[in-house]
Amino acid sequence: MRDIFVLTEADLRRCVKLDLEAVGIVEEAFRMLASGMVIMPPILSMEIPQAHGEVDVKTAYIPGFDGFAIKVSPGFFDNPKIGLPSLNGLMILFSAKTGLVEALLLDNGYLTDVRTAAAGAVAARHLAPQTVETAGVLGTGVQARLQIEAAHLVRPFSKVLVWGRDPSKAEACARDIAERLGIDAQVASAERVVRDSQLVITTTPSREPVLKAAWLHPGLLITAMGSDQGGKNEIDPQAIAMATLYVCDRVSQAEKLGELRSAREAGLLQNVIPPELGEIVSGARTGRSSPHDIIICDLTGTGAQDTAIATHALRAAKAAGAGNIIKA
Repeated sequence: MRDIFVLTEADLRRCVKLDLEAVGIVEEAFRMLASGMVIMPPILSMEIPQAHGEVDVKTAYIPGFDGFAIKVSPGFFDNPKIGLPSLNGLMILFSAKTGLVEALLLDNGYLTDVRTAAAGAVAARHLAPQTVETAGVLGTGVQARLQIEAAHLVRPFSKVLVWGRDPSKAEACARDIAERLGIDAQVASAERVVRDSQLVITTTPSREPVLKAAWLHPGLLITAMGSDQGGKNEIDPQAIAMATLYVCDRVSQAEKLGELRSAREAGLLQNVIPPELGEIVSGARTGRSSPHDIIICDLTGTGAQDTAIATHALRAAKAAGAGNIIKA
């Protein structure tokens, strides 16, 4: 008989916060990715057009981590019409020594939200200008709010600009950000968001660019995290080509699922192998070399992030005495 921890979303929300500790855990996962010692297979991704849905399965083994996670992440985007959330999912944490199940993390996507936002903070920490006065976000969902909150941890800006296709949702997002961070947050056009910000995060599921190359300006970091499926595209491919530096979380993923795929389909960056964020974090490659650089960071989401946040979650839950134990 052995103990398996079962943690619900409520348990995990009590134990795991979007804070500098979570950012540090995800940062370490990126650093390890650059070492070449992480075992991370390609994402298993299945689109289900008949249900307007998609499912991703991600995993990674990171040397030195006590466990490895397998994360199943469905997104069924018509669910809100019947009163259900569009995103959910779970993680299974296995012992890295024995392969036995150690925990079921029934997080309904909460841990994915935290690790995704934390990755945005890692990008901001290493690629944003040292001083950010205004941050902008394109999109109005959960990640729009969390990405801004995470970026504020490492670059404490005083103003936020928000754009969304639905003005009422944009207003609600701006109000939430202002209340959460205690700073000025306003609704603006997509063009103004980009032109007036030093840090911009794109968080949409768009299949056509929402950020135009003509809006780029010196001293800008764009963190794009919405394109994680073939067919999605938030950034004008010409913007990728114009940037001083284009960075991705994993080249093999970005060229299939991210903005790199769209750029290459447009005939750009054909023979370019961009640096990965982990290489910037580890110091193996150079990140921002000038305050005037224009940098685009493309985050498709990695299994290494899932293993990092899952092991952190179990450790935090044990320390807090949270969850239930079943015998197997």
